[in-house]
Amino acid sequence: MEQAQAKTTAVKGTDTAREVRALVKNIYKSAHEAKDQGKKVAYIMVASQYDEILRAMDIVPLPTENYAGLCAAKRDMDRFLLKAEADGYSQVLCSYARIGLGFDSLRKELGRIPEGSPDGGMPVPDMMLGSSAVCDPRFKWYQATSRYLEVPTFGIDVVAPPPQADLNAVRDYYIQYQRDQLKGLIGFLEAQTGKKMDPDRLWEAIRLGDRAWQLWYDIDRLRVAIPCPMPSQDHFSIMVAGHYYTGTQIAVDFYRKLYDEVKDKVDRKIGVIPDEKHRILYGGGLPPWHTLWIFNYFESFGAVFVIENVYRGFDPVEVPSFVKDPVDFLAWRAFLRFTRYHEKARARSGNPIVEKLLDMIEDYKIDGVVFHACRSCRATTIGQTHIKSELGKYSDLPMMQLVSDMVDLRDYSEAQWKAQIGAFIEALQGRGE
Repeated sequence: MEQAQAKTTAVKGTDTAREVRALVKNIYKSAHEAKDQGKKVAYIMVASQYDEILRAMDIVPLPTENYAGLCAAKRDMDRFLLKAEADGYSQVLCSYARIGLGFDSLRKELGRIPEGSPDGGMPVPDMMLGSSAVCDPRFKWYQATSRYLEVPTFGIDVVAPPPQADLNAVRDYYIQYQRDQLKGLIGFLEAQTGKKMDPDRLWEAIRLGDRAWQLWYDIDRLRVAIPCPMPSQDHFSIMVAGHYYTGTQIAVDFYRKLYDEVKDKVDRKIGVIPDEKHRILYGGGLPPWHTLWIFNYFESFGAVFVIENVYRGFDPVEVPSFVKDPVDFLAWRAFLRFTRYHEKARARSGNPIVEKLLDMIEDYKIDGVVFHACRSCRATTIGQTHIKSELGKYSDLPMMQLVSDMVDLRDYSEAQWKAQIGAFIEALQGRGE
C-alpha cells in the first residue's frame, strides 16, 4: 500500500465549500444528541427518495455510506475494513459496506464506540432503512448488519424502467409500485415511532427539499462559465447539504449562500485557477475519498474538473399539478428523476448515462473525460468501460480511466496514477496544438 502522499483532502475553490466540515460533524453530533434525548435515529442510504419522510416524522438520519467516506478522508479505515474481512466479508465487497460492518462489529465486540472513531463514531441506531437505489449491497448491507445489531430493518425498493421501455405504457405501474413501497415504509416508521405521519409536515419537507435541489441545479448551471467558478472537489463537499440535509432549511440556506458566491465569481470572471487550459468532466465512479488532493494535481497542469456525474443533485422535474397527495408526489418525482434521459437514449445511443455525459460535454465545453473505476463498487464500475466505449462513438475527446477504490487505499498506486495523468495531459495538450 503506497502512502507517499500524506495529504488526503483537496484545496477548495469556494469559501462556502469550506463550511461543509461543520455540517458533516453535525450529522454525527445530532445523532448522539438524539439518542440522549430519546429521539429515533435511523441508519440510512443516500438518494433513496425517503429523506423528506424521515424529516417529517422527526427521525434523525445517520448515513453509513457517508461515514465510510469520512473514515477514508481521515485515513482511519483500515481497522474497520480488516475487522469486516476477519468476519468473513470478501475484499471485493463494497468497501463502504465493509467499513460500516467492521465498525458495527468492533462496537459490539468492545461494548462501546471504538476509541478515536472519526467525529465521535456512530451511535447504535433505533432502526435501519436499506434501499435498492443505485446498487444491491445497499439493500443487503443492513440485513448483514443484523449480526451485530438487534434493531428493526426495512428495505425499500426504488425502481426505474429500462431505457427501451415505452414510458407512457409503464408509467402508471411504476409510480403505483413506488407509491406502495413508500406507503409500506411509512407504516413501518409509524410502528417504530408510535405516531402517524403528518401530510402537512411532509409537504413542507418536500417544499424545502425541492427548493434546495433547484438552487443546487442553478449553481451547477453557473459552472458552464469560462473560467469555471467551482471545481469538482468542491462538489464532493457541497453535496453533503443536498443529500444528507434533504428537506431542511439548512440545505436551502447553504445553497443560497453558495449560489451567491459562485454567481459573484462568474460575474467577476474568477476561475478556480488563474490559467484554465483544460476543462475536464468527471465521467463516473465514486470519488477517491482517500486521495481527493488529486484534483489539485490536475490543476497544476491547468486542468480543472468543471462538472461531474456522480453524487449529483437531482435535476428539477415537473410533477403534474393534479397530484395532491405528498406520497404520490414522491412516487411521481422519483419516476421522473430516474427516467429523465430515457427518451434521448431511445432516440440515439440507447444508454441514458451516455446521453447525460454528451449533454455535459456540449454544455460545459469539455476537453477531456476522466472515469474512476472502483474495484469494490460494481454499480459504478461494471459497465464503465462500455459507457466509455459508447461515448467514444459520439465524441473524440481524450478519455482516461483511473483505477483504485473509493475508500480502500490498498487498491491505489500514486505512481501509476501520476503516470496515467501525465499521458492524459499530453493528449489534451496535443489537441490544443
